This record gives sequence, structure tokens and C-alpha cells, in this order.
Amino acid sequence: MRFPSYLGFWKRSVPGYDEAPRFDMYDEPHKKRKNQILEDHPEIEHLYGYDTNTIWITATVVGVQVGLAYVFGNILTDWTWTMLLVAYIVGGSISTQIGIIFHEFTHNLCAATTLQNRWVGNFANIPLLAPLAQSFRRYHLEHHTYQGVYGYDPDLPLEWEIRLIGNDPVRKFLWLIIYGVMYIGRGLAQQKQLSRWELINWAWTIGCDVALYYFCGARGVLYLVASVLLGFGLHPGAAHFIQEHYTFRDGQETYSYYGSGNWFWLNIGYHNEHHDFPLVPWTKLPEIKRIAPEYYDDLAYHTSWCAVLYMFVTSSLLAPQSRVVRTLDAHRYARKHLKVPTKDQVKTLSAEKAAFVAKMKKTADLNMEKARARKMA
Repeated sequence: MRFPSYLGFWKRSVPGYDEAPRFDMYDEPHKKRKNQILEDHPEIEHLYGYDTNTIWITATVVGVQVGLAYVFGNILTDWTWTMLLVAYIVGGSISTQIGIIFHEFTHNLCAATTLQNRWVGNFANIPLLAPLAQSFRRYHLEHHTYQGVYGYDPDLPLEWEIRLIGNDPVRKFLWLIIYGVMYIGRGLAQQKQLSRWELINWAWTIGCDVALYYFCGARGVLYLVASVLLGFGLHPGAAHFIQEHYTFRDGQETYSYYGSGNWFWLNIGYHNEHHDFPLVPWTKLPEIKRIAPEYYDDLAYHTSWCAVLYMFVTSSLLAPQSRVVRTLDAHRYARKHLKVPTKDQVKTLSAEKAAFVAKMKKTADLNMEKARARKMA
């Protein structure tokens, strides 16, 4: 038992010393931490629900993005460099925000019914051109169900990604540029038959793409393509893909981001809080940390998405292999034997935790010294 933060006892996979992600014999921390928090703070259940403000945000960003596609396709037809700059700054930011809207509708956090949420996702999908909404829903829910389970969690890098990218800064930089494409590829690699809603998403998207081409022209469509590729690549709004589960600290597999980017990107940085309570909409995620700080203050977190991208590219301690994985058997055993500590065990476990955190800090300092020694050599 790992009360109260439920950190693991594993050491993170270090490129150059380890060849693969770190294997953990225990389950992911969120289910147990959720149960423990609800014992101490049952009022958090009052935060469950949905927030229809997300629908109005969706309508606004889709309208802005389609409007810009019309402008660059029919009015500013010779403003190529301006179009690319706007595609990165504005279009890329909107594209990544739409990805986060996908995240909200996936958990039925935008409207009262599943059907309404699915159509919020389809509407948000319009500027992205590719039929992504319903596939994202399918695979993101699997990520929550099988977090870190090798072969089942579609968020995990594939073996060939780890081998090909290695720990080379240039290849890591290029990998981040095409990360959105790789994210889609991991879902395709599972070779699952399209669901009914994915087929609906395909038909809807094809119809919308034809309409966009008719009204905005090829150049307008090119603006939307650039927005998607730039937004889901080396963009601050896409840095949460690295922030969330790449291991920056021994024993911790999920990380939150507490920075100003949460204002525009719908609190997507509150990732520990979201995994603990996926039924809480984005507007109320900060309340979880405010109500139960004792469960989150000791966890490592990020304050800059640009720093996350910089560290991932330049640090010899971070690479695509910097994840923790577990077997399906370990996952199933943990779910079958799920338990949290009793009140009488808390004092002992807290002391054990303090000793373990001190040990992890010592190990992390030692790894940094080894990394510096390798660079000097």
C-alpha cells in the first residue's frame, strides 16, 4: 500500500542504462487515491456533472477557425507567410483546444446525454478535417481503463518508436513535430474494426470537408491542414502529451501542470486530478486540489509547457522509453484486490512514505551526477 500519494516503488527508465520502459508490478495509482480522497472529502462528488459552457466555447473556436480558412482562401490569397504564422499561433492553439474539447465530450462532460456529447465532438471535429473525434473517445477511454498496461494502453509509445528515436536530441525534436500523427498511428496499430460512431464520424467529416473546400477553396483547406500539423506538433498547447505520463521522477507516472496555459486550454494540465476524478468537468478540476491538497502537494508537477518540451529534447534522462508499464495480469489482480489503508495504518504508512521520498530524491540526485559525468566525458 502506498498511502497517501500512491507513488510507485520503481525507478524511472534511464536512457543509456535501460533499454525499455520501466515495468511496475503494481497497479496505477488513481483508483486507490480516488477512493481514499472520497473517504476524507466526500463533498468532491458534488463536483461531478457537466458544463454546457464547453458547447459555447466549441461553437466559438470552430467559427473562428472556419472563418480564418475562408479569409485565407478567398481574401488574403497572397499572404502565405502570414497564413503560416497565423496557422501556428492561432490555428494551432485552436486545434489543440479542440483536442481538449474531444477530451471533455469523451467523458460526457459537455452535455446531459451521451448522444449530445457525441455530436459536440463531431461538431468540434469540423476544422480538423480528419475523422478523429469518435476514435479519440474510444481509445482515450481505453487509456483510462488500462493506464500503462502494455499492449492495451494506446497512449504508450510503440516499440519501434522507442528503438528508432532512442535518446538522440535531433530525433526527439523531429518526433515531437509529428507527435500528433504518431498519436493517431498508435490507435491504428491496434487494428480494431471501426465502430458505428466512428463510421458516422467518417461520413460527417467527409461531408464537412466537401463543404469547406467549396466555400474556402484549396488554400483555405491548406490553412486548416497547417493548423492541425503545427498545433499537434512542437506547440505549447500539445506539450501536455509529454507532461502527462512521461516519467520525470521515480515512482510517479502521472503529472499535472499548474500554469497560465490552463486558462486557454481548459485546465487540461490538471491531469492527476482528472485521472482521479474523470467525472469532474474542466471548470471544476482546480477545486479538487483546493479541497484535498494533502493528496497533491507532494506530487511533482510542471509550471511551463515550453520547459517540458525543452527538457524532453535536451535531457539525456528523457526519451520515448521514459514511461512505466505493467502487465495485464498485474492490472487485473490489482483491480480484483483493490483496497485502501485503514485509519490505523495511516501513521505508519506516512512514515514509510517520507523515507521513500527521501530515498528517491537521493537516487535522482545521483542520476543527475551520472548524466553530467557522461556529458563531461
